[in-house]
Amino acid sequence: MDICTTLDPQQRRYLELLARQYPNRRAAYTEIINLQAILNLPKGTEHFISDLHGEYEAFRHILNNCSGVIRDKVRLLYDDTLSRQEQADLCTLIYYPREKLERIKKQNRADALWYRSTLNRLIELARFLSSKYSRSKVRKALPAEFGYILDELLHAQQDEDNNQQVYHAKILESIWETDSEDDFITALAALIKRLAVDHLHIVGDIYDRGAHADKIMDILMQYHSLDIEWGNHDILWMGAAAGSEACVAAVLRNNIRADNLQMLESGYGISLRTLAIFARKTYRKEAAISQEMKAISAILFKLEGQLLLRHPEYEMQDRLLLEKVDPATATVTLAGKRYPLCTGDFPTLDPAAPYRLTDEEAALVEDLTNAFQNSERLARHVRFLYAHGSMYRCYNQNLLFHGCIPLDADGNFDRVRCEGQSYQGRHYMDYADQLARRAYQQGDRESLDGIWYLWNGKKSPLCGRVVKTFERTYFTDPATYHEPRNPYYEFCTHEKTAAMILHEFGLYSGRSHIINGHTPVKAVKGESPIKANGKMLVIDGGFCRAYQPTTGLAGYTLIFNSHCMKIKQHRPFESVEKALDENADIESETHVFEEEPKRVMVGNTDTGLLLAAKIRDLQQLLSCYRGGLLQEH
Repeated sequence: MDICTTLDPQQRRYLELLARQYPNRRAAYTEIINLQAILNLPKGTEHFISDLHGEYEAFRHILNNCSGVIRDKVRLLYDDTLSRQEQADLCTLIYYPREKLERIKKQNRADALWYRSTLNRLIELARFLSSKYSRSKVRKALPAEFGYILDELLHAQQDEDNNQQVYHAKILESIWETDSEDDFITALAALIKRLAVDHLHIVGDIYDRGAHADKIMDILMQYHSLDIEWGNHDILWMGAAAGSEACVAAVLRNNIRADNLQMLESGYGISLRTLAIFARKTYRKEAAISQEMKAISAILFKLEGQLLLRHPEYEMQDRLLLEKVDPATATVTLAGKRYPLCTGDFPTLDPAAPYRLTDEEAALVEDLTNAFQNSERLARHVRFLYAHGSMYRCYNQNLLFHGCIPLDADGNFDRVRCEGQSYQGRHYMDYADQLARRAYQQGDRESLDGIWYLWNGKKSPLCGRVVKTFERTYFTDPATYHEPRNPYYEFCTHEKTAAMILHEFGLYSGRSHIINGHTPVKAVKGESPIKANGKMLVIDGGFCRAYQPTTGLAGYTLIFNSHCMKIKQHRPFESVEKALDENADIESETHVFEEEPKRVMVGNTDTGLLLAAKIRDLQQLLSCYRGGLLQEH
């Protein structure tokens, strides 16, 4: 190894800081040996999920069964010794340990033999899953209350006099004698789930439609390693928490339409009482549309109209429809054609100033916006979305984003004008990320309007279509609901376009992929989630129950382990009760679409690149110690 003979000031400062952590040669070369060993371990399993849309129970189950990874490992270990029923029983115990233990006790199956055999199987499974990690990483994953005991059990080995096995058996006996077996099984189940997946990717849209996005956020905040690529529904809630009145109104309309008021009121403490009182005294009761929906929709389209008039550069003047309403005839006239509406009840609409809020509406908007901004639980969730989320992410040579990269009619990156400058491709995504953060941190009008555009704009990378909320609210003709999409959704299925997008983000590997959500894959019509000759993967297949009749299934997830990439196609989840009573797992089909020519090691990953750079720094530090340029301590 070459000895350092000179150091520039910047190098010296950096190495002196590094020397605080590794103060002598022994510390430096010990860490080099440790890192070199880690580089030669298999990469951990990545789990990709998209478009959860508040479906808490289905998400919780997919997270618990790791998209079938645990079931696959149980079969690998026990196919020759356990029946399928016994394997299913073991899997359900891992997914829901406390609930399953209660049922096993009621069935009088929880005797000493059952506990002993179950504990041994769980330990064997945990040992098998831990084999691809360093012992240090496994120790960090161990639950604190049983850390020492689990460390001993996972690494017990045969010796000449079988002392380790006796020691192992004594530990299990002590667990039984101290009545801690239930807690121990629960801890083992948590460890198995943690070891089964090394890193979780949420590719957008946690919020809206389903009833309990708040509970999903609580789970994600406890997860050991994850990232989030924001979806348009996530950015809408982020905008509401930041103080965008238009985003607040859109969140309320979405949740009134989906009847998710419990999450707003009980989950986030946002009272809708004043809105309900205002709606019921201002609007008529009609079958076609509720009073609350009328009230919030009128407010939303007024606020959006104000916003669009402030921003002609958004090129969304065609969305200024409120001014075209004729309440007397319950119609809207567009391009010379008259369209019937489901109601003519627009008591707060002033034809001379159609986008002006009444004094009562303005006070209501202020009250509701304050409620969103002052919700402590929502603030915790939104801060987590900002801390762990972004518009896109490059991870292990894959590009993750929720919606689209806007393209023009020729399939090239479209130019989007924002705040006096033009952006396209990666630069537009970077601008959008900064804009979203500015809205929450500074709350200036430009950024608050901009975060609404990210939710609803026709060239938003999170949306990518002309959203027909007005038509879907009021028009009776479903033909008007069609939402023209950005050319991205046509061109992205071409391998050439997918390669162009990957190159824009600095990804040139032949095994790189775009991983998208946002657009439900209509498997019922034969559509595949694998597009552009394998360069693009769309993993929104219908977690949301409302989409399932259209998609024909209940979502896709993606697994990327050290051997392959595989798409998991899931059937609808019935219930936790059925899982516990009948071991009813989510039925899934697995499609391995890309096998690795040789096993992927940590050294081949982004983490590996960082570790290799640290090894080079430590080698330089070691060289300086040997050359006397830095003093050892």
